[in-house]
Amino acid sequence: MIPTQEMDNSSDFYNMYGAYFAPLRSSEEVHMLGEGLTGEDLAMIHEHWFKYQAPPAAAHTALALLYCFFTAAALIGNGMVIFIFSTTKSLRTPSNLLILQLAVFDFIMMAKAPIFIYNSAMRGFAAGALACQLFALVGSYSGIGQAWTNACIAYDRHSTITRPLDGRLSQGKVILMMLFVWIIATPWSLMPLFRVWGRFVPEGFLTSCSFDYLTNTFDNQLFVGCIFFCSYALPMAFILYFYSGIVSQVFAHEAALREQAKKMNVESLRSNQNAAAESAEIRIAKAALTVCFLFIASWTPYGVMSLIGAYGDQELLTPGVTMIPAIACKMVACIDPWVYAISHPKYRQELQKRMPWLQIDEPSDNASTNTNNTTNSAATA
Repeated sequence: MIPTQEMDNSSDFYNMYGAYFAPLRSSEEVHMLGEGLTGEDLAMIHEHWFKYQAPPAAAHTALALLYCFFTAAALIGNGMVIFIFSTTKSLRTPSNLLILQLAVFDFIMMAKAPIFIYNSAMRGFAAGALACQLFALVGSYSGIGQAWTNACIAYDRHSTITRPLDGRLSQGKVILMMLFVWIIATPWSLMPLFRVWGRFVPEGFLTSCSFDYLTNTFDNQLFVGCIFFCSYALPMAFILYFYSGIVSQVFAHEAALREQAKKMNVESLRSNQNAAAESAEIRIAKAALTVCFLFIASWTPYGVMSLIGAYGDQELLTPGVTMIPAIACKMVACIDPWVYAISHPKYRQELQKRMPWLQIDEPSDNASTNTNNTTNSAATA
């Protein structure tokens, strides 16, 4: 038998601390989404969600833990990119300014995650209307900013590779492009905030907020169509156009080199070519496909979901389904630093210099130059 004193202590402990953990425990009672909300909080929620049962506590807890991981990974990764690119003189090139801006957008996208984590811990719309508006505003700026910054990076790389002599962008031109990204993101972020056109509302589990894609009015459907075109379809078209141009240019160049080598009866016109290394066209194609895939994987789910909500069968949009796009775009915010910066040789060299405990093995430019000179001297001798 359990002693009476031990049972009393257990009961006292539960009465004292159990209430703090109550939202995290599952309950057999059936609750509906939006239950218990009143006033402005209730008015913000679209009636579509009221017919669904509230998700179980386990689903909220799992999403909160997942967002904790995403937040830590994105803030650390993008924070390192912002710090090193902004404090290292050799990395402050015009092209790298675009990578820095992408890291800023990825950083602020995850900086709003504590609102989601708090709502998930409280199992609903606990942070209120003001936090919802702030969450959606930051999400709009960062999402649209990511799309157009990716398009600018694609243009910069296309210009540099296809016109190697005069295609490099000047610092002034890059700064204008960066300002353009903020300018184009501003109206699509502020109009829903002030309800000039569209509005920000809770979605899915009522723990995150985005623009309203469910209200069946001509005005709102027009807003969804316009923001889809300007913030997704247009930058997507630019990205595909510029990267396909890079790939076709490299393929044409490689084909010309092979043809010339065949005429000269030599295996290759490239000096110091490593037979084990991947050919140039394969490396460029992989980089282009990776960039395109990341953008498609991150924002296509949101684009499809918004079109279904505005023009399709809204019954397909259950609370669980609508959380998939949110997870996709947050996951890509964690991957971007690796694709755009950590693969950058000079960035890796700077990381190696400042954080030797990371054990990054990136040869310095001087070492590479000395190795090449030694090789050339030996060949001459």
